[in-house]
Amino acid sequence: MPLGEAVARFLDRFREEPGTRVTYAETLEWLLTSTGDGFAVAELTPEVYEAVMERWDERAASTWNKHLSALRSFAAYAQRQDWLVSDPSRRLERRKVTRSRDKAIPRARLERLFGDDRFALRERVLWRMTYETCGRAEELLLLDVPALDLEFRRGRVVEKGGDSAYVHWETPTARLLPRLLAGRTTGPVFLADRRAPASGVRVPAAGDVDPSTGRGRLSYPRAEYLFKGASKLHDPHGEGWTLHQLRHSGLKHLAEKGRSAPELQAKSRHKHLATLGLYVRLGEETSARVTAENDEYNRRGRRR
Repeated sequence: MPLGEAVARFLDRFREEPGTRVTYAETLEWLLTSTGDGFAVAELTPEVYEAVMERWDERAASTWNKHLSALRSFAAYAQRQDWLVSDPSRRLERRKVTRSRDKAIPRARLERLFGDDRFALRERVLWRMTYETCGRAEELLLLDVPALDLEFRRGRVVEKGGDSAYVHWETPTARLLPRLLAGRTTGPVFLADRRAPASGVRVPAAGDVDPSTGRGRLSYPRAEYLFKGASKLHDPHGEGWTLHQLRHSGLKHLAEKGRSAPELQAKSRHKHLATLGLYVRLGEETSARVTAENDEYNRRGRRR
């Protein structure tokens, strides 16, 4: 079985889960680049997988684990089809993820980044929309123009698992979005810079191409790369930020303004309230203020 055909069959299983498909496609595209479309699946070895994973050696542990999971999922599928005898990922191990207590970006720095006209309109719209909707960048990149409701400032996204839901944005995004669309009524909202390939295994689905320009959908890896580079100019540490930090920052800033956990759940579409603990943990200053405001004896003392 040629690897290019096997990858196409594997990805075709996720037609109803576009987010998962995009995530797996990113990893498997690099596997194909490393080996070639005609490489036999049966010839995949631990050495091949290790060489592919070297691409993400310097990336965060969560990024490494994401790509390793994609390779393992593909290997398991190939084994079920009897194209592959043993798992070529067996020597690779997941990395321990160390989590920072607070990944929120200060509002003042975000406003400077959003207003920096050195960056393209497409990027500034995506960044603002991600922050204002508290949505996942992967979901927003999959938005099509017909899914937008400009009058009510909302868009219908496909969530993990295939369900659909609306995300809502604020005035800054509402002002910029018509300029980005420039009258388009079809195709993806966020377009790549180049025309999509017309032949080969990397030809995108028809829905991922704008019929008026022939340009394909902007990919998550490219969007992440552009944001990382741009945000380095505004990050005092010079490291840059991630697109996921925009979602985190939006929720954290809403919590700081006093929004309740159920309100944050409605905004973020988290399935369980318990998962919002990271965003509503506001720190020692908030703890001190809440304690003081709840201190009945302290209030009585102020009335004297």
